[in-house]
Amino acid sequence: MNRAAEFGRLGRLWWLHLALALGPLLALLLWGFEVDALAVLATPLYIAALVSMYFTLPLFRRYKFALIDAGKARDTAEEPAAWAKLARTWRNGALGAGLPAWIGALACFTDLSGVALILLGLTSLLILWLYRLPRQLL
Repeated sequence: MNRAAEFGRLGRLWWLHLALALGPLLALLLWGFEVDALAVLATPLYIAALVSMYFTLPLFRRYKFALIDAGKARDTAEEPAAWAKLARTWRNGALGAGLPAWIGALACFTDLSGVALILLGLTSLLILWLYRLPRQLL
């Protein structure tokens, strides 16, 4: 197991998850359209997106503990298993971090304002930024 290769792989996956989280929202903001019948769902979708931020709290806690375990397992026989656990918890957390932007992408079909949609995208970006691997792990 090469620690630097795993670090690089997770770094590239971070950029992929960033594109997956913000891509649909940005595409629908630029080329989307509104459906008047769905305008009633604008506020509930915004509230659902805000509530989805709190679903990332237990995911981040698991990621933090997996990060600590990977740091403790450096240069031991348990290091590959610790990196596998870190990658698994990182993936789950990164998917959870994209929820506000994905719900915001659904809200593009309602008449939710552009400012609210940008805030949801920034929320996902900031939560996903927490999942960057620290250099000390390398």
